[in-house]
Amino acid sequence: MVASPLANRRNILYNKDMSKKSKQKQKFIYEKDLDNYYELHNDAVDRLVDADEDNVPEVGEAELKQYKSSKLSKIPMWIRALFIKFWFNGAVCFFFLWGLSLFLQNVWDQILVVGFAMGVVTDLLVNNVFRFLADEPNANNKWMMIPQKRFWTIFVNIIYAYAVLSLVVLTYQGINLLITGGTLDEYNFGNFLGVEPFLFGLFYLLFDMLFIGIKDGIVEAVRKVKEARTLKKQQTAAAEGSPDDAAAEAQMPFDETAEPAPPQTVTIVQQVVHTSSKKKHKKKK
Repeated sequence: MVASPLANRRNILYNKDMSKKSKQKQKFIYEKDLDNYYELHNDAVDRLVDADEDNVPEVGEAELKQYKSSKLSKIPMWIRALFIKFWFNGAVCFFFLWGLSLFLQNVWDQILVVGFAMGVVTDLLVNNVFRFLADEPNANNKWMMIPQKRFWTIFVNIIYAYAVLSLVVLTYQGINLLITGGTLDEYNFGNFLGVEPFLFGLFYLLFDMLFIGIKDGIVEAVRKVKEARTLKKQQTAAAEGSPDDAAAEAQMPFDETAEPAPPQTVTIVQQVVHTSSKKKHKKKK
């Protein structure tokens, strides 16, 4: 059945009308959404503007892992920290102790070079790697003996490396003395348990973490003592009133835009004004 030209004309007009209505409806929805766009996000914007360290909600470690980009970043930091320290310790043993053994025959010369290398590597490489991997500033300070980044820290790290290295040497000596029954040559690492990167890195890591743990414990104890003293001072000042605050308030200039006085002060002022007005009224009579 062939449609008549009139029917075709009606269909065309109907389709145009429906298309026009659809466009108007879409435009209305778009304009409505555009008008309400900022209203829908007012709360989020306010929270973002008012955000600081005090009102930021705590986010769990599991949720933070979802936004980490690489597989390496999903590994716990303590595992990465121990591996980094262990690897650099072994590398120093490999390159300096083994690499220079043909040139440095004396054990004390080897200890001098290895201790210096450990201090320099710790200050320039290991600590900077920890700072780079930190999710926020000072987050990895607990893995460093000297977390500060100053010109003098390299000298302190070298001295610290000699202290740790001396314990590593004594550990080798003690183990070999136990094995041989006290028949070692003087000033020798040991003839049975030799020095190699794996055990050297492990021994150095154990003593390093022992000292860092002691340091972190002392720092945490001092911090808690300071916080307790500060809290006690604040409680005392709130209960008794601080004389410094009273003197500062007495020296403050008059401010017309300041908030009204407390109710007790206002009541006293009103009584004084009321008494003076009564006296003036009696004089007039």
